[in-house]
Amino acid sequence: MNTVLGPIAAEELGFVAVHEHIGYGMPGSELDTRWWKTPEQRYEETVPKLRQFAEHSQPYGGPTFVDATGICNGRDVDYYKSLSAKTGVHIVAATGFVGGDTALRFFADAPVDYLMRQFVHEITVGIGDTGSLAGIIKVGVSRGFRMKELDLRIYRAAARAALLTGVPIFTHLAVDVEPALAVFAEEGLPLDRVLFGHADDGVSQGKVNEAAILGGGGRIGFDTFGYDLELPDPPFWGRHRRERLEHFLRLVGEGHVDQVLASADANCSPLGWPGVKGHTVNYIFEQLIPDLQEEGVDEATIYRIFVTNPADFLTLTTN
Repeated sequence: MNTVLGPIAAEELGFVAVHEHIGYGMPGSELDTRWWKTPEQRYEETVPKLRQFAEHSQPYGGPTFVDATGICNGRDVDYYKSLSAKTGVHIVAATGFVGGDTALRFFADAPVDYLMRQFVHEITVGIGDTGSLAGIIKVGVSRGFRMKELDLRIYRAAARAALLTGVPIFTHLAVDVEPALAVFAEEGLPLDRVLFGHADDGVSQGKVNEAAILGGGGRIGFDTFGYDLELPDPPFWGRHRRERLEHFLRLVGEGHVDQVLASADANCSPLGWPGVKGHTVNYIFEQLIPDLQEEGVDEATIYRIFVTNPADFLTLTTN
């Protein structure tokens, strides 16, 4: 498994927050003077959250934070390396794009083969001059909940890169999934190498074909835990806490525990927007796990969701 400080064995991952952000922003947000932050400010916001995450994770064998910030969205791998060394948290960096509409024009105009080679390079040679290898590929659905031609081009490039390198793919949104499933089938990528993300957010409900994903062996991400409509100023993608929890418990109860992963999609130090006040990766420990325990979910199942499942998903596969 590739982390920003080098490869580690799957058993070293410990507790995995599989879809989070060190600092996410839209392309160009790092140049906006209103929200631009000095390195000192970013460290001040981020280090305490990661240290708390590391402390919470110790009973599970240690902490792993998968950063879902793709190319063009504020990814800063040298910063990640510093944070990992300072806090003891394994950080996994992503190649790929959050969605076609976040790809700068240079990439948006590129053919599939170029995009595939970009992803493979970042996985096998390194991201820029950092020397760090990406451990996962990010793809997404553009705004409007429909796959566009560029999205499909990125999905196809990601599938080919995943097959060549053995790294998995995770998606931003699990809507309009049929075209994605067709691309993965055409490229011969097994669906257990794909985590279809944000299937639990408020705006995606009624648009996610769970049966097609699960029936094909894919994985479903419940990775917006904590974005609750009960918050004083909830985000537009929020959902009632109880409704999201019951949705998750339904899939677990139906026997899909090995196909679900959970995370908070929190932003340690947002770029270009204020973020959601009080929401951090530690919601997983402070609220979600107690909620699961209260509902009778045993420790063995919690361990599968946060340790076993993500380790199996993140492990590099060979063909």
